[in-house]
Amino acid sequence: MSDPVESCSSYSSVYGPVQSWRFGRSLGVDPIGVVSTCSFHCVYCQLGEIEQHGCDRQIFIPTEQIQQDLIEFAPWQVDVVTVSGSGEPTLALNLGSILSMIKSLTHRPTVVLTNGSLLADPIAQSALQFADCVAVKLDAIETKSFQRINRPAKTLGENCLLQQWVGLEQFRQQYSGKLAIQTMLLEAWSATAQDRYIHLMQSLSPDEIQLNTPTRPKPLTHELEARGNHPISPFPARSLKPVSAEVLTIFADRIQAATGIPVRIPQMLIPV
Repeated sequence: MSDPVESCSSYSSVYGPVQSWRFGRSLGVDPIGVVSTCSFHCVYCQLGEIEQHGCDRQIFIPTEQIQQDLIEFAPWQVDVVTVSGSGEPTLALNLGSILSMIKSLTHRPTVVLTNGSLLADPIAQSALQFADCVAVKLDAIETKSFQRINRPAKTLGENCLLQQWVGLEQFRQQYSGKLAIQTMLLEAWSATAQDRYIHLMQSLSPDEIQLNTPTRPKPLTHELEARGNHPISPFPARSLKPVSAEVLTIFADRIQAATGIPVRIPQMLIPV
């Protein structure tokens, strides 16, 4: 396989703007590149198949190249600039410099979408300090469901879920920006699981919880264009069965009542 940096000669690391139900009009910045690379391989991943499944950190795209790509989108008439794209952004060793550059160039709030697998890493923690908002994935609270839904790389070890939580708690203590927890429901949770989740959120005290369920088809192969909004998939894909709007809303209301933490769900899923 060719070097990811060299493969990006005809590729733009900036895409969109896309309309995000969480963050408004968002310009995407992809620090990973044309080869999808992630420490998870989630069953609902909008990118399709993850081509490099692991935790090796490197500079995938030089900060200078991302800056040049970003300049082409001036004057950046967006609500936020979101660092996400073709995999797990904390795998990019230059994430901190990317975030600092975005802020200096665009003067727009920055968001990082992360699966949280590297939050225990001091380097990743330090880089994320440059973001105005960090949204961390937490789709399961017990190992069996976590392995089935998020499918972490084997190099993360058997205690990956516990390590992720420990890293999340450490990060919460250090991070001064907005921390959001994003949870994707693929099935209705038992009362016991809901209670455990609520307890964890009370302990962590994030600024916001974002509940969602799979509504976008998952491409059958890796599709770079899936970084953006594609309500109707232009490529071969399969649909996952979402939970009902009622299930999502009831759980959201229960979390918010018990914790006092704002809980958001996609507007299109709110019952009328």
